[in-house]
Amino acid sequence: MPAERDHVDGVMAQITGVRAEDRVSKALSFRLLRAARLLETELRREFDAFGVGLWEVELLGALKRAGPPHRLSAGQLLDSMRLTSGGVTKRVAGLERKGWVRRDIAPGDRRQILVSLTDEGLARAQEVFGMKTQTEARLLGVLSHAEQDRMNADLRELLLDWEGPDRRA
Repeated sequence: MPAERDHVDGVMAQITGVRAEDRVSKALSFRLLRAARLLETELRREFDAFGVGLWEVELLGALKRAGPPHRLSAGQLLDSMRLTSGGVTKRVAGLERKGWVRRDIAPGDRRQILVSLTDEGLARAQEVFGMKTQTEARLLGVLSHAEQDRMNADLRELLLDWEGPDRRA
């Protein structure tokens, strides 16, 4: 055990009635949840300075990753964000009010809605994602690149078991 104890060490010292062989997975679960919450809290604080919410960043990111012309169908957004159609519609409407996205009817299929980043939305996305990358590097910089690579590999293995492989081409 390391010389310094973290919050989870303190919690684990108070927990009784857990089999010895389950204590490691319980401590790991606590640490994963705590690290995710702390990372999300810090990112939300940074996003607030840009006037952007976490849900907006997720949608901007999906459109930005689509590459020029930064456009996805409503169905593609639904798959990418794992939301209901109502959830996607609400989020798109919010970004549309800000002037960051626009909705168009697909030329080949009038039943299909296409969502695109506007020039202002693309500029905002690039600004926000630049800040996000810097924040992630700052927060995770306590770990060496080798440690980050190892942690990425371990978490990938876990997520592949839980979620299965990525379905996108």
